Amino acid sequence: MILGKKVLITGGTSGIGKDIAKYFASHGANVAIFGTNSERGEEAVREIEANRVGSDQKVFFINVDVSKAAPVEAAINKILVEFGAIDILINNAGIVRDSLLVRMKEEDWDKVIEVNLKSVYNTCRIVAKAMMKARSGKIINITSIIGLIGNPGQVNYAASKAGMIGFSKSLAKELASRGICVNCIAPGFIETPMTDVLNETMKTSLLEEIPLGRMGKTLDIAKAALFLASDMSDYVTGEVITVAGGMGMA
Repeated sequence: MILGKKVLITGGTSGIGKDIAKYFASHGANVAIFGTNSERGEEAVREIEANRVGSDQKVFFINVDVSKAAPVEAAINKILVEFGAIDILINNAGIVRDSLLVRMKEEDWDKVIEVNLKSVYNTCRIVAKAMMKARSGKIINITSIIGLIGNPGQVNYAASKAGMIGFSKSLAKELASRGICVNCIAPGFIETPMTDVLNETMKTSLLEEIPLGRMGKTLDIAKAALFLASDMSDYVTGEVITVAGGMGMA
């Protein structure tokens, strides 16, 4: 389905991003990942390489702050030289700086918007040009159920993730005539280092809101990403696939 495809994943050194990278490598893709921690990036490369199905598959890491336009452009150009193309872009980079709005510091608002939302502008603006020349490509933006339903103490995070959805729908209309599909995945509460910090009371409360009665796995997101990256979704664009165990259903 994606054998030989060239994939760029931001936030690919841990959690959902790393497991998407490993899953894609296990299906024959060449994988480049972005992150801001070189040690973690090198470890992620080793894990991704261990999941390859062919020794000729390329895997590499670039240390780059995705909220900064110029470094992102330089990093993407390196990938285009190394890979010759980027067939699939997955924007997964994201942070949280939670606080009630009346207590939220301006820098916490700005940082979340920059990392979660501006990064999508930074990557898509450059990658879309290459995809337009190729007249093909898949862009997958990892948003969140919080961008659809909101959550107290997360106005900055919710705004950034809701912004990704509006961005993706607009970009899908811009790029459709060139055969490029743009979609979102909205994970619910997934077992990652970010959710590991929740205490048992908080986890119990969350589970009461999830009809399937469990938190999701990173593999659940990776499977949805594989569908959107493959030719199985060639007639799907501008959509938000919610992977949340039924949480937030209308």
